[in-house]
Amino acid sequence: MADLKHKAERAAFDVAITAALKHVNKGRGKAMCQMVDLVQKVLKNTWPDKAYDALRAQFEDENSKWMQFTNKIFDEVDPRLIKMAALNLGYEAAFRGYKDTRALGDKEGCNIPWSILVDPTSACNLHCTGCWAAEYGNKLNLTYEELDKLITEGEEMGIHNWLFTGGEPLVRKDDLIKLAAKHQTSYFQPFTNGTLIDQEFCEKVREVGNMSFALSVEGFEEANDGRRGKGVFDKVMHAMDLLKKNKLFFGCSICYTSVNYKNVTCDEFLDLLVEKGARYIWYFHYMPTGAAGAPELCPTPEQREYMFHRVREIRGFKGGKPIFALDFQNDGEFVGGCVAGGREYCHINARGDVDPCVFIHYSSANIRKDSLLDCFKQPIFQLYRQQQPFNKNMLQPCPMLENPEILGQLVKEGKAVPTDPESPEDPEDLYKKTKPYADAWAPVAKRLWAEEHPDRVEKEPEKEEKTSSQAV
Repeated sequence: MADLKHKAERAAFDVAITAALKHVNKGRGKAMCQMVDLVQKVLKNTWPDKAYDALRAQFEDENSKWMQFTNKIFDEVDPRLIKMAALNLGYEAAFRGYKDTRALGDKEGCNIPWSILVDPTSACNLHCTGCWAAEYGNKLNLTYEELDKLITEGEEMGIHNWLFTGGEPLVRKDDLIKLAAKHQTSYFQPFTNGTLIDQEFCEKVREVGNMSFALSVEGFEEANDGRRGKGVFDKVMHAMDLLKKNKLFFGCSICYTSVNYKNVTCDEFLDLLVEKGARYIWYFHYMPTGAAGAPELCPTPEQREYMFHRVREIRGFKGGKPIFALDFQNDGEFVGGCVAGGREYCHINARGDVDPCVFIHYSSANIRKDSLLDCFKQPIFQLYRQQQPFNKNMLQPCPMLENPEILGQLVKEGKAVPTDPESPEDPEDLYKKTKPYADAWAPVAKRLWAEEHPDRVEKEPEKEEKTSSQAV
């Protein structure tokens, strides 16, 4: 019965997206509204009714920013790839997978994510300043067989969204293509520096159909190459040209720091990305993890507040730019705070360690010796489940960056060990790096939260302050 319902739901999504794709110059708005109706029926009360109403309003207005954005995708991306993204990333992962993993998590008494970030390799052809992966060295790999087993286990739980970092994941691009071809109901999204993308690879991606990319770029040529190496900016621009030429779907991954935060949000830079064909931007707040972590690269409170307002302006229903922007740190209010520890996602490094987060390298479970389900049941993940959200102010979501007294307690009580293969970091050392930042950001976060959500501030109790020794 469950399989029949699954097939019927997927077929309904297939019909809806096919209807939208058929209308090249007219009727797309109506088809997209029908898609919103279908999503609302499947997700039910996962999102408030006003969120669906706002989407429908955009699609009902053919001149709206986001209807024009949608038309541009339909006109410039291979229709088969759009359908695969809608079915695999939309239906299988975000809609059905989200529900299935929640239900299984409740049954098993643990967090089960709907999305997993995997390092297939620690190898990288670049050595970027401040990159946590650069600490790993070029010597660790998960075999194809291990990756295939991992994805198979995950799919059985309802996990169909697979993100890849490293290292540089496209060092293993042949294996990623092979995995995508085998697992045709999952979606694969490498976060890549873009330098290994060529025409032959684009043709293979278009053939498998269920893969898209987030290209890392840190600003214009001077800023980007200052961190990533001379000539890298031009290589990334060339990769974007190839992806657009081959009608492939892609966006950008941008780490913002105290140095580049305005450059990566200025109109000229955003216009360049839109012209190149990027459809979205993941903005990531710089994290001072690892021995090479540099706290001075963390944005100041004033700079982070600028990002808070600017990203909302970029993606607004009116104004801004026709590119969808998300801020991993400042958008906590839309996902209920911290999403790590298996609540929405987790990280698996190239040694097989299952970490709570790509920025928090502590674990007591490894896919080479434990089942994936047992990895989700490890003590530190259970503590995440019990304590999330770590702060009722969703502008302070992280147990490392904004609530650093919590991470030491999670590691200690969870009997987790450092998993960074090259520069394992004691939680106390990380606490010392992030505590000044947390203290400086707290009053700004409190003010912004009160301005945005005055009805929720009165319910918040004062958070008990802990000393470093109490924390760890």
